[in-house]
Amino acid sequence: MIDRTFEISDKTQTLTPRQIVAELDKYIIGQDNAKKMVAIAMRNRWRRQMVDEHLRDEIMPNNIIMIGPTGVGKTEIARRLASLSGAPFIKVEASKYTEVGYVGRDVESMVRDLTDLAVNMVKHEMQERVDEKARQIAEERLLDILLPLSPRKRILDSSVRAESARQFGIKVSPENQEALASAEKSEEVRAVGAREKLRDQLRSGKLDRRMVEIDISDTRFPIVEIFSPMGMEELGVNVQEMFSGMMPKKTRKRRVSIPEAQKIIAAEEANKLIDIDEVISEAVKRVENSGMIFVDEIDKIAGEKSTTGPDVSREGVQRDILPIVEGTNVMTKYGLVKTDHVLFIAAGAFHTSKPSDLIPELQGRFPIRVELDDLKAADFVRILTEPENALIKQYTALMKTEGVELVFEHSGVEEIARIAFEVNTRTENIGARRLHTVLTKLLENVMYDSPDQDSKKIKINRKVVKDTLKDIVEDEDLSRYIL
Repeated sequence: MIDRTFEISDKTQTLTPRQIVAELDKYIIGQDNAKKMVAIAMRNRWRRQMVDEHLRDEIMPNNIIMIGPTGVGKTEIARRLASLSGAPFIKVEASKYTEVGYVGRDVESMVRDLTDLAVNMVKHEMQERVDEKARQIAEERLLDILLPLSPRKRILDSSVRAESARQFGIKVSPENQEALASAEKSEEVRAVGAREKLRDQLRSGKLDRRMVEIDISDTRFPIVEIFSPMGMEELGVNVQEMFSGMMPKKTRKRRVSIPEAQKIIAAEEANKLIDIDEVISEAVKRVENSGMIFVDEIDKIAGEKSTTGPDVSREGVQRDILPIVEGTNVMTKYGLVKTDHVLFIAAGAFHTSKPSDLIPELQGRFPIRVELDDLKAADFVRILTEPENALIKQYTALMKTEGVELVFEHSGVEEIARIAFEVNTRTENIGARRLHTVLTKLLENVMYDSPDQDSKKIKINRKVVKDTLKDIVEDEDLSRYIL
């Protein structure tokens, strides 16, 4: 019997490896092997959940290490995976961590950050489920604010007075009782009519410009910084929670427009409607079963062993990362989180080091290695034109805001790609990032002069590109500093 108490989101479940690659193809040119491997790894997260429970815990993730020069798409793959995964996903830089006991962030904080992200993700999903009910409650509260001396209160008061008279034995004549009931009914009808009329005005937007004063929870606490082995950022949050539990909840008045008041009140009501314990439980399950951590710049912690003192930011970090990748329990403010089935994808340029410079135990925990290809001039042409966020599309849209039509002819695009590839070959190879530099320099005068010029159509062809960048490209020393 398959236990499906934990389900990965529908978004991940419905995407096959081929579909994941197709989504990545919209933004990343080439690197088919790398895209295929991460797509398989993502799909395996769902496949594992469908396996019988007795075997599920034995299936370990195949962690991936991507090797390739800067600017070829390693980080971009991570960014797009985050939007596709539908599961807790975080990207971290390996170079910002230090060994436990030294000033800096310890590696366990990446798991704590992932858990925080998962809690926020699940909380947002549950808030969406109760959004309609929260908005209805917010509407009622807002109507109460708009009708502070509502006849409903007076009706209630008169009913209470009548009941009190009966309890204390005060005689109320039948005539008075009948008059009281009639008055109450009449006031109730008028009150309901006024409230519904106000509700219609509220929904139609006729009251949008009106300002109201509401009470909102004051969640600001003093910031306390304490150094501890647990990590300063984690203890700081716990200290704030401790203070918030000791002190009574404060509210402050704020004057806002009615649409904004509806949003604030609805958010408060949504928080009341969701069970925070259920949120935390579901978030921890997602982290443990489908969490993904992308460790960028892993080559910065690889290298020869230091002989002059403790290597707190290289081998020391590797030793600390190892148990997390192997599988351990990390203490977070939500309780213990197991990392046995968290998928790790590492990436690095490895210009001055190589994967074999990592400690052997860590190498063994990244069984799949993918080498990304250097980008050629033909790849640059595709990068400039094909992706949905292509640079040429971005610059065209920017200039359109000035009423200028920027037209890139194919010959001009080819020349831009050729120059970028040539500069990468002669100087430092920074991959597709060189295109940003070349395009910015090419369009420098266009972007500066366009607001003051009458010409509203500018063509960029091979001749324009050559004439604009000729001196810089020919002077190798100059191109090192400008391009």
